[in-house]
Amino acid sequence: MEQQPVGDQSLGSRRLDNSAFGLAIAVENARFMSRVYGWMTGGLCLTGAVAWNVSGKPELVQTIFGNRLLFWGLIIAQLSSIFLVYTGSSIAEVFGVTAFGFAGLSGVGYVTKRDLGPVGSFCMMGLFGLIGFGLLSMFFPSLMTGGGSFVFSIVGIIVFAGLTAYDTQKIKGMNAPGNEGTDAGRKKAIFGALTLYLDFINLFLSLLRLTGRRR
Repeated sequence: MEQQPVGDQSLGSRRLDNSAFGLAIAVENARFMSRVYGWMTGGLCLTGAVAWNVSGKPELVQTIFGNRLLFWGLIIAQLSSIFLVYTGSSIAEVFGVTAFGFAGLSGVGYVTKRDLGPVGSFCMMGLFGLIGFGLLSMFFPSLMTGGGSFVFSIVGIIVFAGLTAYDTQKIKGMNAPGNEGTDAGRKKAIFGALTLYLDFINLFLSLLRLTGRRR
C-alpha cells in the first residue's frame, strides 16, 4: 500500500486540529448566546408580568406618573402606560411581530460574516437624534403630534432594528474561549442580555406607537 508523504500527513493533521478547534469555539459561542437570550427572555417575562399587574392598580400608576424621578428612572412606567393607551389585542399583536422580527434580525447578526460596525455607528447617531428629539418634546409637546410622532416612530424602528443585528454580533464577539462558567462569563452574558432587552423593548414601543390601536 502506498504511504502518504509525511508532509501531507502533517498538513492533514493541522487541518483536523483547526476544524476541531473551530467547532469547539462555535459550540461555546452557541452556549454563551443561549445564556444571553435566556436572561433576556426572563427579563421580558418579569417586566411584562409586573407591567400588567401595575396597570391594573390605578393608585400605583398615579404614584409612578406623579413622581418625575421615579417615572424617568423606571422602564416599567412606560410599559405600564401602554395598557392604558392601547387595546390588549393590539399590544399582543405588536409584541408577536416584534418577537418575530427581533429573532430574524438577531439571527442575521449572529451568522453574518460581514462587519456590522458601520451599521452600528449609523444607528448610534440615529439614537442620539431620537434622544435629542425626545428631550425637546418634553419642553415642546407639539413636536410629538401628527407627523412628528410618525417620523419619530419610523426612525426608532430603523435604529433599533439595526442595533439588534449589530449588538448581537458584538455580544457574540465578547465571548472569550475558556470563560464558560466563570464570573466574567456570567457578567458578559447578563450585560449582553440587558443590551438586547433594551433593543427589544424600544423596537416594540416604536412599532406600537406606529401601528397600535388606541382605546
